[in-house]
Amino acid sequence: MIDPETLSVTIVDGYVDEPAHFGVPPYISTYPRYAAGALVDAGVPREQITYHTIDRLRDEPDYWRDVDEADLMIYLGGMTVPGKYVGGTPAEPDEVRKLAWTANGTSLMGGPVKFGVGDENAGATETERQDLDFDFVAKGDVEAAVHDLVANGLEGFNNRMRDIDEVSRWAQEGAFIVEQHPNHPDHLIAELETSRGCAYRCSFCTEPLYGNPSFRPPPTVVGEVDALSDFGVKHFRIGRQADILAYGGDGEAPNPDALRQLYSGIREVAPDLETLHLDNMNPITIVNWPEQSREGIRIIAEHNTPGDTAAFGLESADPVVQEENNLNVSAEECFEAVKIVNEEAGWRPGEDPADAPTFGDDAPRRLPKLLPGINLLHGLKGEREETYERNREFLQRVYDEGYMLRRINIRQVMSFDGTDMSDTGAEIANEHKQLFKRYKKQVREEIDNPMLERVAPPGTVLPDVHLEYHQDGRTFGRQLGTYPLLVGIPGERELGRTVDVAVVDHGYRSVTGVPYPLDLNAASMDELTAIPGVGDSTAGDIVVNRPYESVTDADLGTEVDLEGFATTRVLEGAD
Repeated sequence: MIDPETLSVTIVDGYVDEPAHFGVPPYISTYPRYAAGALVDAGVPREQITYHTIDRLRDEPDYWRDVDEADLMIYLGGMTVPGKYVGGTPAEPDEVRKLAWTANGTSLMGGPVKFGVGDENAGATETERQDLDFDFVAKGDVEAAVHDLVANGLEGFNNRMRDIDEVSRWAQEGAFIVEQHPNHPDHLIAELETSRGCAYRCSFCTEPLYGNPSFRPPPTVVGEVDALSDFGVKHFRIGRQADILAYGGDGEAPNPDALRQLYSGIREVAPDLETLHLDNMNPITIVNWPEQSREGIRIIAEHNTPGDTAAFGLESADPVVQEENNLNVSAEECFEAVKIVNEEAGWRPGEDPADAPTFGDDAPRRLPKLLPGINLLHGLKGEREETYERNREFLQRVYDEGYMLRRINIRQVMSFDGTDMSDTGAEIANEHKQLFKRYKKQVREEIDNPMLERVAPPGTVLPDVHLEYHQDGRTFGRQLGTYPLLVGIPGERELGRTVDVAVVDHGYRSVTGVPYPLDLNAASMDELTAIPGVGDSTAGDIVVNRPYESVTDADLGTEVDLEGFATTRVLEGAD
């Protein structure tokens, strides 16, 4: 029998993306934290647990030694929704096999990878179950497998699901692992689980494979936040659930009291948190229980941080597709849910919540507290050309009637065993590839761009934009949070820093910004001409006539509102 106190363990995070769970940097998912907590609970000392992301192994090959020499190597990963990522690149199947081949000790694989492996993380693909040459694959909960494998002397485990007491304990005991993440502490956001499973059975989704919803009581989630805060985490997303409004209830109806305990408790133990966002909210809940939902949404908007997004799984506005795929919300019902979220949470810091939704020249220049986001999925059973037009008409109606969407997510289905789409696979999506591309371009141009200008008009301030990469003479960055805006800033700036940014222009899913407030006495021509209404001639005049003691001293003789973007810092003379 192997003594757990003698074990060395390496955890490799290949990243996860599930319908109700995200873990690509700057996010850290629950899986590595729970696995670390299960190891500690089974008797493995903290100091003998090593954690690496797949990107760290790519960037620093010397760390592969930890994979080679560990008594137990645990791989965590799997993508069950398609996506494109900036902060990290999910592990490819060949890389996962290399981990198994490199490990001289026992190897265990788990996470959503158990549902299937595709050739790439993209829409219109089919998957199959593979063990990728690992000694063990956790077909149940990987954290339970980790605990039982260690407890059984690395000889095996039963594929089981963990219970609420176990996950609540492991969540706190494994919080220490965040200190080993390359993004720790400043550029890391922790995904929090309030529940998993779903009361509904949409044809394409893997979340129902976890069963009916089971909820962690508020004190257990609050305790996890407390523990993570002790290890330096200041950014949190309540993302691991199918429907935040159903939290603490019967799986369908809202429970505002549970939400109040959860959100107020988090704010009490982490008063200095910098991000508190969420992910999924089911629009059918809002339609079926409008008053309780309104109360729950108000509670969330009272405690969260601006720019939050509630992802709505409309998936299709076509009633034929809705019927054939067990989709639980119609286009009309989803529109009503969009309206209610806008009315209760579409206000901006510094104004009366009763004024929501607000936009235009008189609105404060901050992002709204909470807005809906729309998920649209193509390649589902029953899809036809009319489906695309119905989806576009739904989005146009939201805009025309004066409401806001924080983002529109358009993707193609991935097929997994155990879901109703497994028989159909990706056939429909592949047949409609060209139609999908034309429609997606139309939505980006006709809906996304004006909607983004409504949500974040020129002058909107985005605090703490983390600078991530350079491209075409510009620097790109994002805030931490749910579906953060990609921000392009003129010039190449030092990466890894955070800057406050004022929005000056809009793309389809990104914005252009300048540092806020922009110093007129030091700003470059590119930065000045980015300000709305400032052309080359005006920018040249600003440069020629500086320094200025105040913004008003830069009398341009135009209607340009520099005070919304700029300040002046008096230049110090040489000694």
